Amino acid sequence: MENIVFLLCAVGFVGAVVVIFLANAIKIVPEYQRLVVFRLGRSVGAKGPGIVILVPIIDRAVRTDLREQVREIPHQTAITRDNAGIQVDFIWYYKVLDPTMSVLQVGNFEVAAQGMATTTLRAVIGGINLDDVLSQREHINITLRTKLDEVTERWGVKVTNVEIREIIPPREIQESMNKQMSAERIRRAVVTESTGTREAAINVAEGEKQSAILKAEGQKQSAILSAEGEKEAQLLRAEGFARALEQIYTAAQKVDQKTMTLQYFETLKEMGASPSTKYIFPMEFTSMLENFTKGNK
Repeated sequence: MENIVFLLCAVGFVGAVVVIFLANAIKIVPEYQRLVVFRLGRSVGAKGPGIVILVPIIDRAVRTDLREQVREIPHQTAITRDNAGIQVDFIWYYKVLDPTMSVLQVGNFEVAAQGMATTTLRAVIGGINLDDVLSQREHINITLRTKLDEVTERWGVKVTNVEIREIIPPREIQESMNKQMSAERIRRAVVTESTGTREAAINVAEGEKQSAILKAEGQKQSAILSAEGEKEAQLLRAEGFARALEQIYTAAQKVDQKTMTLQYFETLKEMGASPSTKYIFPMEFTSMLENFTKGNK
């Protein structure tokens, strides 16, 4: 009985050793990770993805992540070139390009990169005036990324982006900035109001101008039409006079000497109807009588 118990214990022990051996020997590496394998202390390169078999006790593996990572740098105090103390925090993105280099070239990459980021930030801010720091964030981001990438490149890591999240200037600077923004808003309001007044005056003047132009155009058209009407009326009157004269002339052509003499007598008769009428016999009267008497004969 004791032999059976001993045998079972031995089998269990061997089974546990086999399980531990397999657990340490077989590694499943995802697509986004690599195993940097050290065999007896010597690097044999990065392994994976998939199943990687290690020799227990002899092999040691360091797991690295190839995905793009983001890290936050908390508020750091920096002095600008014009001696203004500001607080800046930013985030930076990096990606491991060479897993072996990221393990061999630096002991703790994230701690080293964070320290490098803070010192680089102070160096960049120290060469820029406060006004430029507040207005040129994109330039600072590019400068930080370039300088960090120059350092991390030898570690097999690529800094893909740097973004400044917040810049906190000194309190007195904030107060002066608030006053400046308030003055700027007032200036813009005044400019907007004056612009509106100017545009309104221009619109009124333009309307009056158009009204005067239309009024003058109407008066011009009225004068033209009046002149044309007067011209046509005069033409019609002249045409009527011409026709009347033509008819008188035509009728006069048909009147003989006797008719003219009788008409002359008739006129004298009407003149003699008045008691105060004086009779005046022109020299041609005798010749008219002579013609009249000859006609009667």
